[in-house]
Amino acid sequence: MVLSQLGGSISRALAQMANATVVDDRALTECLNEITRALVRSDVQIGAVCAMTSSVRRAVNLEALAAGTNKRRIIQQAVFAELCNMLDPGKPSFAPTKGKPNVVMFVGLQGSGKTTTCTKYARYHQGKGFKPSLVCADTFRAGAFDQLKQNATKAKIPYYGSYMESDPVKIAVEGVERFRKENSDLIIVDTSGRHKQEAALIEEMRQVAEATKPDLVIFVMDGSIGQAAFDQAQAFKQSASVGAVIVTKLDGHAKGGGALSAVAATKSPVIFIGTGEHLEDFEVFDVRPFVSRLLGMGDLSGLVNKIKDAMPADQQPEFLQKLTEGTFTLRLFYELFQNLLNTGPIGQILSMLPGFRSELMPKGHEKESQAKIKRYMTIMDSMTDAELDSTNPKLMSASRIIRIARGSGRAVKDVTDMLEEYKKMAKVCSKFKTAIPNKLDSLRRNTNMLNNVIPESLLKQLGGNNGLLNLMKQVGSKT
Repeated sequence: MVLSQLGGSISRALAQMANATVVDDRALTECLNEITRALVRSDVQIGAVCAMTSSVRRAVNLEALAAGTNKRRIIQQAVFAELCNMLDPGKPSFAPTKGKPNVVMFVGLQGSGKTTTCTKYARYHQGKGFKPSLVCADTFRAGAFDQLKQNATKAKIPYYGSYMESDPVKIAVEGVERFRKENSDLIIVDTSGRHKQEAALIEEMRQVAEATKPDLVIFVMDGSIGQAAFDQAQAFKQSASVGAVIVTKLDGHAKGGGALSAVAATKSPVIFIGTGEHLEDFEVFDVRPFVSRLLGMGDLSGLVNKIKDAMPADQQPEFLQKLTEGTFTLRLFYELFQNLLNTGPIGQILSMLPGFRSELMPKGHEKESQAKIKRYMTIMDSMTDAELDSTNPKLMSASRIIRIARGSGRAVKDVTDMLEEYKKMAKVCSKFKTAIPNKLDSLRRNTNMLNNVIPESLLKQLGGNNGLLNLMKQVGSKT
């Protein structure tokens, strides 16, 4: 991700402070100076940087800390909290509701990736059970309707637009009315890209908003424009009551940090970020997990959720139970990789593993990293059941390694590299005990209790205990 350079700089500053012999005011000052330089290089507004460092100093009063207090952890927690505050406006965005028409209007600058983002947004909610539709009210840019039609067709989402009508307000109203009648519960209106100095287009945007009365106006912003985002976001917010922001192109510019912090200053929450050109390169923006991943601390809860989404429901309890048991075998390593490959772009997944941001996936080498994972799986395919299920495969002999290399058609070094990655992953997965909510036991207890009151005939219709457990999990996820 584009912000990995910023995250790496901040992580190194915290690591240098942690390695200091004495953690005193001088060590804290050096740490904050390095963080300040990293943020400024990433084009974060200097005012926001100064406010952040001042807040960290207020939160970390070294002289007032009791003897034996872990000062390094206190400083790290303060930096983490202030980075979160910088990116969090403190209020939630409007969330569409299934079963009723929700109108969402997209606005933004020309070239910000707005039309593609409309489709990504629709596709995301389609996966959540919504019936989305797309309306092209962009009559200014040649080819805008063709692009939206192509994207919508690929994602199998209904769309509306016109090659003949030039009035965007009329198209928007007709499109919204049509999809209301078709019971679409998420109607997305794409508008023309414009600049804050283009008064006529800004007025046009206001008229479209007035005619369609959207429940939410989303400002789509190119992550590469840095501090200029503040003035642009403010202008759009004043003209169209922007309620949320999506930042795009966070995969290709070194100054995305400025864009995020500047938009947060407008008090409109960032709800998604675009990390590539493909429809799946779209992430929900959640401040705390994002900052945790930015600092190389990972997001184990998010990783577990992604794995659960990728696995069949009947396999989830057993797999998650294995992760919580603390015995991480090579077989489980194989299953974990198998699930990671099914959860989405591998770069997003690996960034959720603490310390794995740059180790397994060097920047710009995502395809090579995916090939490496598949190579590791091929190597494990050449292992015996005893080797895969061993509780201590780190003691594998040289003769075994040579045999596995020959069987898989790989070099001995590939086998030893795989075993090294296994050791790192085993260390990471030892933390899953606290990351995975321990709901399995309570679900099973509730299942056993309900067995006593649900008739046996009905229980059979539900699919027995496993069917009842799955039903309870589905109900629980909707409450």
